[in-house]
Parts: sequence; structure tokens; C-alpha cells
Amino acid sequence: MLITNPCVVALTWRLEDAQGQLIDELDAPVEFFVGGDDLLAKVEEALINQETGFEARLHLEPEQAFGDYQPDLVFFEARSIFPEQVDVGMQFDGPPEGAVTEGLRPDAVYTVTEVYPTHVVLDGNHPLAGIALRLDLKVRDVREATEEEIEAGSVDSPALSIMTTAPSNSHLH
Repeated sequence: MLITNPCVVALTWRLEDAQGQLIDELDAPVEFFVGGDDLLAKVEEALINQETGFEARLHLEPEQAFGDYQPDLVFFEARSIFPEQVDVGMQFDGPPEGAVTEGLRPDAVYTVTEVYPTHVVLDGNHPLAGIALRLDLKVRDVREATEEEIEAGSVDSPALSIMTTAPSNSHLH
């Protein structure tokens, strides 16, 4: 079956930064919806009209991946508005309740990058913002999308959390 919009592809890959440092590796195939929000546009573009067994090595500049790093998305908030156990790596969907910094995006995921006795540093950038990436991928399977997947524009539980959220550890899926 050819990869067309809409369908579901099962992929494996190795994701590295431009210096060859491993960021993520999918050894077992993971399904992604083609024609929705599961894949980066350049990845989806490379897959269209291919089939099972297709392999590609893609170079993604920041604007093709997770955008340029925006310093204005880094801000400080009082330590008192956070849970007692706040720690580096914790994430908040939108700014935490009680945040006073103006101009924060309610749709951004904010990651705690530093914790001090009086304040906490939050970053609304994707953890891979500003980074050029190398992606080696292989198509392991292609299937028709279900009506539910077409309606949702995604597989049942999108595995590519790298698209919208920061990683909870070194793996991004």
C-alpha cells in the first residue's frame, strides 16, 4: 500500500542532533497518522507515495522541526506558586496558576529548567527548538486509517510527544 493522506504508518527511527548526538531512537515500530498532526511536515512530505520498506535520512533545520529558540519564552516566577516538590523537568500545560509574567501563551507547555529558593525558571520553548536534526527513518508498515483516526487526525494515542511536549527523560516518545 502506498503512503497517502490519510493513512497510518508504522515507523522506526534514529534522531540525532547535527553533531550526531543521539536524541531518540524507536527500535520497535510506532504508528503515526499521515495527514494530521502526528508528524512534522518535512517527514510527512518524504513519506508520501512511498511504501513499506522505504528508508530516508532527513536533515531538518529548526524551522522545519521545532522552530527557533525564543528567549522571550523563558521567565521567572515566585517559588511560592509551585508545588513543594517542584523539580527540574516538571511541565505545566500553560503557565502555572498564579503566574504574573505578562504575555505567556496559554497553549504552550512550560518546562521547569531551574529551581531556586525564591524563584523558578520556566521555558516555553520545545526542548529541541533551535536545533538542527538528523532523522534516519524506516517505514515498517502502512495501513488504512480508521474512521476514528481520520476524525481525530491522529492515531489513538499519539506517540510523537516530541511534537508538542518536552521529554520527561532522554527519550522523546
